[in-house]
Amino acid sequence: MTHVIVLGNEKGGSGKSTTAMHLIVALMKSGWKVGAMDLDLRQKSLMRYIENRRKFSEINGKDLLFPVVSQVEASALDSRSESQAQETDNLKSALMSLEGCDFAIIDCPGANTHLSRLAHLHADTIVTPLNDSFVDFDLLARLDPETGKVSGPSLYSEMVWEARKRRAMAGAPGGIDWVVMRNRLSATRARNKKMMGDKLDDLSSRIGFRLARGFGDRVIYRELFPMGLTLLDLGGVNSPIRLSTMSHVTARLEIRSLVASLKLPEPGEGENGGKEAAAPQQAA
Repeated sequence: MTHVIVLGNEKGGSGKSTTAMHLIVALMKSGWKVGAMDLDLRQKSLMRYIENRRKFSEINGKDLLFPVVSQVEASALDSRSESQAQETDNLKSALMSLEGCDFAIIDCPGANTHLSRLAHLHADTIVTPLNDSFVDFDLLARLDPETGKVSGPSLYSEMVWEARKRRAMAGAPGGIDWVVMRNRLSATRARNKKMMGDKLDDLSSRIGFRLARGFGDRVIYRELFPMGLTLLDLGGVNSPIRLSTMSHVTARLEIRSLVASLKLPEPGEGENGGKEAAAPQQAA
């Protein structure tokens, strides 16, 4: 009963890999066995993040937690139908290798690929990081240029809707919980921030997603990538590195808030039953 969490958004630079890594560490620190899969077969940001983490641990002698990594091979076949069939089998095999995990985190590329569409079909929870910008909003819905009102769903929303429909037609147990998280929110009460909030509130009820507050626009998220660390690894006497400021304390609260807002079921308790996965106590 592995719970599959897919990080998806057809636009690059929205924070998918950073969010994926912080969710992985948060769940591991709560005592769960977590699997990780990167479907961005070209850039492989999540896999690079994990590789950096392993190197940092080995070089500095730090005892860090690591997920179970499952790799998906791209097809080299020329025929489109044969290539997609092979990649379908490759993804199924990769998912089966994570069957012993409580959670599986899948990081999708910022593009509409066959593997990305397949991953959304297998998702129990979809997390869509979204920069606080109407450029990113356009992937969810189209706005009428005259009235500013939502005129209909856009590319990515249609893909999620298709995944939900196909999952229901296949008789798969449980639905897909879709959470859109607003990333890189500014601390100021800007006009754009309020407009984005109003449009997302309207859209969430129309196409069926929940809203969650994501991560602030903090440099520290980008600084930790080369070391493979997350904010949940910092703090306390055993912290692998020392920081000169206390900004990471507030940032860790953002992560705890995100984990809580996902309302993940405890593995083995059913899709909607049992207790929710606890936010990591180590992040306090």
